[in-house]
Amino acid sequence: MAALNSTTVKPSIPNAIPIAQAMNNSVTLHALLSRVRLSQSRLETVKQLIPVTLRASIQAGSADEGQWTLLVNSPAVAAKLRQLLPSLNQALRQKEQVDVEVRIKIARPTA
Repeated sequence: MAALNSTTVKPSIPNAIPIAQAMNNSVTLHALLSRVRLSQSRLETVKQLIPVTLRASIQAGSADEGQWTLLVNSPAVAAKLRQLLPSLNQALRQKEQVDVEVRIKIARPTA
C-alpha cells in the first residue's frame, strides 16, 4: 500500500476571503444574513406551536420588520397553518413586541 502524500491543497482563487467575512464586510450581504437569521429565529419561536407531524413540511421564508413568510409543501399543510395563525401571531408579538404579518405560501418542489 502506498503512503499517502500529505500536500496542502491551495484554493483555486488566490487571496480568497472566507464567506462569513465577506458577508460581514458587505452591507448588502450583511442585511441579507440578518434577514435570514430573523426568519430562522421566528421559526424557532413558533415551532412548538406547530404539530410535530407538520414541522418537516415547513420552511422559514423571507422576513423583514413587519412581515414573514412560511413556505409549506402542500395545500393541506397551508390550511392547517392558517388555522394556527392566531397562536403564531401571538407568540411572535410576545417575543418581538410588534405585530408581524405571517404569510403562508405553498413552495414549488425543486427538481
